[in-house]
Amino acid sequence: MYNADAKRYEKMPYRRCGKSGLKLPAVSLGLWQNFGNNGVYSNMEKMIHTAFDLGITHFDLANNYGNPYNGSAEENFGRILRDMRNYRDEMIISTKAGYEMWSGPYGDRNGSRKYLTASLDQSLKRMGLEYVDIYYHHIYDPNTPLEETALALDNAVKQGKALYVGISNYGREQTSEILKIFKELRTPFIVNQPSYSMLNRWIEDDKLDKYCLENGIGLAVFSPLYQGFLTNKYLCGVPKDSRVGRGETWIDDQLDDKMIGKLNKLNEIAKRRGQTLSQMALAWVLNNKAVATVLIGASRPEQIAENVGCIENLVFESEEIEEIEKVLRD
Repeated sequence: MYNADAKRYEKMPYRRCGKSGLKLPAVSLGLWQNFGNNGVYSNMEKMIHTAFDLGITHFDLANNYGNPYNGSAEENFGRILRDMRNYRDEMIISTKAGYEMWSGPYGDRNGSRKYLTASLDQSLKRMGLEYVDIYYHHIYDPNTPLEETALALDNAVKQGKALYVGISNYGREQTSEILKIFKELRTPFIVNQPSYSMLNRWIEDDKLDKYCLENGIGLAVFSPLYQGFLTNKYLCGVPKDSRVGRGETWIDDQLDDKMIGKLNKLNEIAKRRGQTLSQMALAWVLNNKAVATVLIGASRPEQIAENVGCIENLVFESEEIEEIEKVLRD
């Protein structure tokens, strides 16, 4: 029987998500990779327990997470939850729908009321839950009216199947459009989930982060380590057992000599801060005031513990920011 660490809340900072009353841990765990049926269940269980023991209360899923088939991550997470039921009220569990999920026109990529409603029912069944804390539309659908997507998410709240709603992979203009609808509906819309890292700063160029900060929407950031680039894994080249080495990332062509040199310069700054490169990269993302939480992924418990170590030093001197900017610009 799992018993959580009694000191789990002593170090982790918790931040309000936008202007809502919901607090999220500075570091959250995403289950995109390594929680499907091609993984080792005992390792998945240990990762969830390790995360919770370290103060991570937010677990982020989606209907299509998991290999070898969509939904297997939710199924495995549901199995793990059976032994953690006593802690359900201490957890923020989120899931998403929007990408291709099942065969036919109603499970294809879209934002229709049909798909979003059916998908949430399936997700709740897989995880053995009565509700999720946050239900996201996973990706903007230009072929479905935003009113329909917003009404479907709002209906999930009214039915008691979700407490809050969010969007993912929406730009500033799309976020602005759907926010207007949610305000009319009085929907508890509190979060946008974009990609963001030192090496991927599109939300700054789009001014999405500024817009969300001004309008009370929190950012839950994914891929903060840029598919593993911002770790010590590639400082000396490309290991065969890495995601790049296995050809499991779409940005492997960016890992050239110039990039490796840049990563090593960033690593030197991290060393002076008493951090690993990944810890500094996470702290840098959290330094953006619009960010409520950073979503990490992991393949083993030790990675989670290392990444959570970023909270030991979240403050940057102005000189450090300038030095990091110079490295990123070169």
